[in-house]
Amino acid sequence: MAKILIIGCGAIGGELALILTKKGHDVTGLKRNPPSNGSRPFTYFRADIASAEDLAALDTGFEQIFFIVSSGSRDEKSYRAIYETGLDNLIDKFVRSGSQAAWFFVSSTSVYGQNQGEWVDENALTSPDSTTGKLLLAAERKLTLLNTNNVIVRFSGIYGPGREYLLKMAMQAPQIQREPPAFTNRIHQFDCVGILAFLLECRLQGLPLEQCYLASDDNPAPLWEVVSWLACQMQKEPPVPLDINGNVGLNKRCRNNRIKTLGYTFKYPDFKSGYTGIIESKQGIN
Repeated sequence: MAKILIIGCGAIGGELALILTKKGHDVTGLKRNPPSNGSRPFTYFRADIASAEDLAALDTGFEQIFFIVSSGSRDEKSYRAIYETGLDNLIDKFVRSGSQAAWFFVSSTSVYGQNQGEWVDENALTSPDSTTGKLLLAAERKLTLLNTNNVIVRFSGIYGPGREYLLKMAMQAPQIQREPPAFTNRIHQFDCVGILAFLLECRLQGLPLEQCYLASDDNPAPLWEVVSWLACQMQKEPPVPLDINGNVGLNKRCRNNRIKTLGYTFKYPDFKSGYTGIIESKQGIN
C-alpha cells in the first residue's frame, strides 16, 4: 500500500483517487473546493495551491504525488497561478520537509510548437509558441531537475463526458479546413485515468520509467474527418469546407509508442470507439 497525494481532484484526479483507493492505497485528494457530503471513500484536503498559507497544514509524508491541476481558463494569469506560484509553493513545502516522494506531473502536448503535420514523440523538440505552453514546459523542467524519478505525462486533447467541444461543433455544420488537412490529437478521459494508474503500478512493481510519456490515442486524424463522422452519427448537417488562402497551420501528429511499449492498452484507441458511447448515451436521453 502506498500513501498517495493527488493534487487536483477533478474529473480525472477524482476518478484516479477512487481507483487507487479500491486497490488499497491510502489516498488524499487536494482540491480547492472539495465536496462536503463525505461521499468519497478517500480523504480530502481543502487548499488553493497558489496560497502558501492554505498548504501550511498539509501532511508531507506521501510516497507518491500526482499533480493533475487544470486551469479554470487558458489565460496567462491562471496558468502562472498554477504552474508557477502553486507549483513553487508545493515544491518548497515538500523540499523543506525532506520529502523523497516521486511525482507524476500532468502536462500537455501544447509544449510542442510543430504545426506542419509533423510527427512528434517524447524526443521531439519542445518549442511552444504560446505563453501557456511555455509555462507548462518550464514547470516540467523544474520537476525533472528536482528529482530524476519524477515523470511527466503529456496529454493531448482530452474528451469524454462533460468534455464535448467537438460534439457541439459537429451539431452546427461549421466551416472547417478540409485541404490541406489540419490534424487533431485526442485521448479519452478514461484512458487518462488508466495511464496514470498504470504508471503508478509500474513504479510500485519496480519497473524503470522514462521521465516523459506522450499520452494520445492511436489515430491523429484531420479535424474535417472527425467532425464529418460525428455529424453523420448524430444525423446532423455535415461541415462546410473552409476556403484556405496562403500558408496555414496543419498542427502536429502525436506518437504514443513509448506508453504502449511499456504495456498500456488503450480502451479507446481512436475517436470512433471513444465517441460512439458518448453519442449513444446522449441519444438515449433525448
